[in-house]
Amino acid sequence: MGPARLYKLFPSPDWDETDLETSSDPFHPGRRFQTSTKKKAIRDHFDACAPHRLSWEKKAKAYYEDQTRYLKFLVPEGLRVLEIGSGIGNLLAALKPSRGLGIDLSPVMVKEAAQRHPTLEFRVGDVETLELDEHFDVIILADVVGHLLDVQAAFKRLRRLCTAQTRVIVSSHNHVWEPILRLCENVGLKMPQREQSWLSPADLTNLLYLADFDVVKVERRLLLPLSVPLLGPLCNRLLAHLPGWRGLCLSHYVIARARLRRPERPYSTTIVIPCRNEQGHIDAVLRRIPEFGGRQEILFVDGHSIDGTVEEITRVRAFYPSRDIKLLVQDGQGKHDAICKGFAHALGDILMILDADASMPPEALPKFYEAIASGKGEFIIGCRLIYPQEGHTRRLLVLFVNKVFGAAFSWLLNQRIKDPRCGTKVFFRRDYERLAANRQYFDDVDPRGDFNLLFGASKLNLQIVEIPIRYEARTYGTNMIRRVGQRWVLFKMVVYGFFRLKAV
Repeated sequence: MGPARLYKLFPSPDWDETDLETSSDPFHPGRRFQTSTKKKAIRDHFDACAPHRLSWEKKAKAYYEDQTRYLKFLVPEGLRVLEIGSGIGNLLAALKPSRGLGIDLSPVMVKEAAQRHPTLEFRVGDVETLELDEHFDVIILADVVGHLLDVQAAFKRLRRLCTAQTRVIVSSHNHVWEPILRLCENVGLKMPQREQSWLSPADLTNLLYLADFDVVKVERRLLLPLSVPLLGPLCNRLLAHLPGWRGLCLSHYVIARARLRRPERPYSTTIVIPCRNEQGHIDAVLRRIPEFGGRQEILFVDGHSIDGTVEEITRVRAFYPSRDIKLLVQDGQGKHDAICKGFAHALGDILMILDADASMPPEALPKFYEAIASGKGEFIIGCRLIYPQEGHTRRLLVLFVNKVFGAAFSWLLNQRIKDPRCGTKVFFRRDYERLAANRQYFDDVDPRGDFNLLFGASKLNLQIVEIPIRYEARTYGTNMIRRVGQRWVLFKMVVYGFFRLKAV
């Protein structure tokens, strides 16, 4: 891929015949284009700032370092990345994309970026009227929406460049910082800015919704945008994420996905059932799994049972000749190992985990299928804490503990979740493959696999949706999970997740 090779200014939708200027294209002599005087003023401002942009980035080093670090956390290397308002291209280059395209209204910025990063492509363009015939994995608008004249029009243009997996990342500044930022501009500590719109995460969420996007999550960062030893890390890695302090953070990040439409064909599914000493549940589970979606595969993964579970699976499989039922024996130990082996052999478009004890009613699986197939979510998890649980009384202390951990995980993941420990989880196989490729980031922290999957889904910015289920008591064997042990695991996962998802 060579240096920037296409420079074109697209007309803005805000102009009328009394608000036009006809100019020569500086990169194509003889070509002329029309642009609004408002857009010209914005362009001229950034043209003037371009020669000094690098020095401004150095003066605000703490801010740009934190922005780059967080976006590198959100965006794995090797993706197709489009950046709107790419400036001199340093952020796009830091993400190391396989295909990197930067769009900026300023020709001088584009020329500077092309010289600095010849392996990337940079174009002069107006996002509000942008015409591109390709799709991207990630689209970034870093500190640019405040300068747009029609943010909704820009988002609608970008919607055309999205697939089901595309993530749009929009960063903006907190309005409470406006006086401080203005002061920094006046004393020469920050690049001067024109008058701009100050959009809150709620404003951006509404505009994205109008452009057919759904917001996955919102993050707030950077309480102290200065490089101060000890104090800087304390404020930005700890205090910035705590309730109360979060509202004072300088940077807002809104992560969205294009709203999906129904597929042209039913999705195939693989239902992975990890089992160990569950002989008495096997026949009932098979009988209770309904038909839904396209081709359905049921995959038992046995964990070295000693009660005849393997023999029971082999026996009952003969009674369902029309169903695709398979049996695997896991190599290692633990539920996570069993799930990984099952997924490695799965053929379905959608992967489902169903516990063999049928505590999550198999009849509820079509709800999970409908939620993911219709695009309502990308990581669907059951929730046992809405309806009364069969065989359990709702003690006040238990309810309080559940609410505390629900709030903790909702804060940690920036998405609502009440029951992170529920075993029933559903997601696309394509997303699991991306999750598995990045599994080392979480070091297989949970032998049951619940949090490896949940944290991995959060890092991929998948939209998490919970479906209430009626928990049923076991009818065979004993439950080896103890409540006190579960709470200790939940506490450890909150602490671990904080340092892997928040304090990055």
